[in-house]
Amino acid sequence: MPDDSTPDGSNVIVRSARSVRGVVRIPGDKSISHRYAMLAAIAEGTSRFQNFSAARDCASTLDCVGKLGCEWKRLEDEDGTIEVRGVGPRLKAPAEVLDCGNSGSTMRMLSGILAGQPFTSELCGDESLSRRPMARIMKPLSEMGAKISSSEGGRPPLKIQGGPLKAIHYKPEVASAQVKSCVLFAGLFADGETVVEEPIRTRDHGEIALRAFGAEVERTGNASRIVGGQRLRAIEAHVPGDLSSAAFFLCAAALFPGSQITLPGILMNPTRARLLDILVQMGLKVSVAHLEEHQGELVGTIEARGAAWKGAVIAGADTAALIDEIPVLAAVAPYSEGGLEVRDAKELRVKESDRIAAVAANLRKMGAEVEERPDGMRIPGGQHLHGAELDSFGDHRIAMAFAVAALRAEGETTILGADAAGVSYPSFFENLRSITSE
Repeated sequence: MPDDSTPDGSNVIVRSARSVRGVVRIPGDKSISHRYAMLAAIAEGTSRFQNFSAARDCASTLDCVGKLGCEWKRLEDEDGTIEVRGVGPRLKAPAEVLDCGNSGSTMRMLSGILAGQPFTSELCGDESLSRRPMARIMKPLSEMGAKISSSEGGRPPLKIQGGPLKAIHYKPEVASAQVKSCVLFAGLFADGETVVEEPIRTRDHGEIALRAFGAEVERTGNASRIVGGQRLRAIEAHVPGDLSSAAFFLCAAALFPGSQITLPGILMNPTRARLLDILVQMGLKVSVAHLEEHQGELVGTIEARGAAWKGAVIAGADTAALIDEIPVLAAVAPYSEGGLEVRDAKELRVKESDRIAAVAANLRKMGAEVEERPDGMRIPGGQHLHGAELDSFGDHRIAMAFAVAALRAEGETTILGADAAGVSYPSFFENLRSITSE
């Protein structure tokens, strides 16, 4: 059971629990919230979004679109509703640097829109974001005609001189939904048809959001296509609960046979729902009810019950599909019967932290055996962990993953820098506390 141990909540103590049980309403999906805010900015009319993510990352996106001339406001209700007044395809030149905070999603995807604007803009971020690779978007946007400069090694800050763009057929080397969305967003401002052909299919929230705002986007196999010059129209939408955030509670339930968790209104997009398949394979009892479609996205209620917790191997396309959920799956893997092996996950090295190294370091502090590999890890099952002082490494997913792992450990665990969770899930520890019993 988590308990704030410092006045500012920067460190949190988590005590072992006997079970988890209850209903958790998960905040709005980050991936969708980012894209909705950006597309609303270049749409005509005022868009309204209920359950918009309260994450600090999404606040960074809203701050940036505000500096680009789009008025937005948060309504005084309990549904996390915001309104964004779009200005159409031409934004206002910013009077200052666009601060993306910790949000790689903001920097990468917004760059696609800025590349098509008739002005120069500069994007910066915090220390963590300043270490993350941006060459993966600089390359296609440069091919389309934008002029982009960066710090050494393609790191932020970025300076983008936008203007008329030409369509390209782009084949990224690394499968990334953010890169795909960036190029498709730029394609709205390009002359001709822009195509992004991925090596492995990634999340399609960008394509679905574009269609929701009235754009025509075609998909054939792993290729997505958009024709430039299309105008977007404002929409009203309810943002589904974030499945990546739900993963922490599903893994908590998996730790205790007989536990039961209900998560209403969760995003069930097929490119994200592979997580549920893996959890079922590992022994969690999962059912989905009340499936509905909201603006092209599937939404449903997840009910999960803990049972015998088995092992799994995550590799290839599964790694790409589960890249955000791997930290929590790895953190609880020592408690499983068969352990966990993760392959093809080099991308985890360049997230908010080196997540492979962070997971391995914290598990070892808890007494676990871990084999760290260049592109993954192997964690044997059947291990007994003890409480320890753990580092969040300034990474929201590491902070939350080890809060979950601590529920089954013997003794107390202290998460240093636990306030990092606010990047994606400000109310996480409060919600975790509500479902655990000592």
